[in-house]
Amino acid sequence: MKQVTISTPFITMIVLDYGAIIQKLLVKDKEGKSVNVVVGFNSPDKYLEDTKSLGACVGRYAGRISNGKFELDRETYHLHQKDGVHLHGGKEGFGKKYWTIEEVHQGRQPFVKLSYQSKHLEEGYPGNLKVNVTYKLINNQLHIIHEASTDRTTVVNLTNHSYFRLDDANQINEYNLKLNCKKVVEMYANKLPTGEIISIDLTPFDFLTEKPIENTRLDNAYVINPKTEVAAKVSSEKSGISMEVSTNQPGLVVYTPLDFPAICFETQNYPDAPNQKNFPNCKLRPGEIYSNKSKFVFDLL
Repeated sequence: MKQVTISTPFITMIVLDYGAIIQKLLVKDKEGKSVNVVVGFNSPDKYLEDTKSLGACVGRYAGRISNGKFELDRETYHLHQKDGVHLHGGKEGFGKKYWTIEEVHQGRQPFVKLSYQSKHLEEGYPGNLKVNVTYKLINNQLHIIHEASTDRTTVVNLTNHSYFRLDDANQINEYNLKLNCKKVVEMYANKLPTGEIISIDLTPFDFLTEKPIENTRLDNAYVINPKTEVAAKVSSEKSGISMEVSTNQPGLVVYTPLDFPAICFETQNYPDAPNQKNFPNCKLRPGEIYSNKSKFVFDLL
């Protein structure tokens, strides 16, 4: 397993070729000490046993697809599923694959570019898909660029699955959170979309005004307000670190796991878009380029 380290005066980042995983992301707190703001393992080999997609590139379709299948151009494609739910690309999504390190640049705006070739009908998806992910550091910003091209029509939804923890506390209740999202994708109990988009008014998921997370636990697909530049902001008064998230994607899955303190911001399309006609387009055809551009900006309060 290979590691690549890139850094600016503000951020140091360690990336693995396995899963294109962000193993460590070190930023300075208010006292000038380096804090690893992503949850992960010190030993790269531990990721081989990971079941939570820690720091990984998730694909070919991030999130859930209903009934383990979808129809595309009048043909039905069957996917791996458990209890009627296909999750994060299948039994072995992109986060469980070895990627090729294409390029490493250590200059003023350092970056590492990785690629993966997903073969036709891998996990049941049509098309030979060429995927690139580039992690680029610009001063205090992490830019993540996912790109993909295909030789036949397919569906694509890529995201990074880092779990953020902005301090060394064993809880996130005191983190302040703001989400520039007025609506969420309505879900059934199994977290599959009903197909409806609903308002967050009078729900515990309303973070339009910045407030502490407290005991609210989230696993929601938010609809990003297209008029806003920043989709989300989270901060820790203990460390003094704040992080802003912006993206060209229509959705933001915000996830706080129950078994350890952290928060995910998965910039992506809506779950189950292949089966929901009123959701944003997730099809990629030959000659087109899929592009997910997301930015994470770290600062001090």
